[in-house]
Amino acid sequence: MQITEIYKSIQGESTHAGLPCVFVRLTGCNLRCSWCDSEYTFTGGHRMALDEVLEEVERLSPDGGLVEITGGEPMLQEREVVPLMQRLLDAGYTVLLETSGERPLTRVPHGVIKIVDVKCPNSGEPDSFHMENLEALGLQDEVKFVLSDRTDYEFAREFVVLHTLDQLSARKRRVREIVHIVSWILGNWRNGC
Repeated sequence: MQITEIYKSIQGESTHAGLPCVFVRLTGCNLRCSWCDSEYTFTGGHRMALDEVLEEVERLSPDGGLVEITGGEPMLQEREVVPLMQRLLDAGYTVLLETSGERPLTRVPHGVIKIVDVKCPNSGEPDSFHMENLEALGLQDEVKFVLSDRTDYEFAREFVVLHTLDQLSARKRRVREIVHIVSWILGNWRNGC
């Protein structure tokens, strides 16, 4: 598979934020989001066999732990990335898949936590989400929206309500905690602190 980089850091997104994580960043993306922070993954990278990727993950995190498969768009390399995810699960890793949701997710192994980014209008890639992927989401999976303005917020809110995503998450309590913390931050911001 074509790999841009493999490294260990702290997870900065999703409900897994703050945990040590090995990132396996695949090369290639067919979308061009206006706010993309990983344009360097569009081309280049280097070819690695599945066993080489597994060895590097094990070297970085020998006792298991969290691994995120990301990109670019990792599902562009579905033929190779699906077996990689299964092998990581079999080895005892918790596996996250960060994806745009533009590619079908039905072959993603059971047990992989899918973090699916529904593109809002100001992403430059609206209507790219593969709606059938909603059927592939389970209670452990997460849906994210990158918001840049009120239009994006309204789109996200309507999408969540229309597709009853508010009932999907088993992590509602964690989301409520985050919303509560955000309300503190906004309260301080409004008061000039």
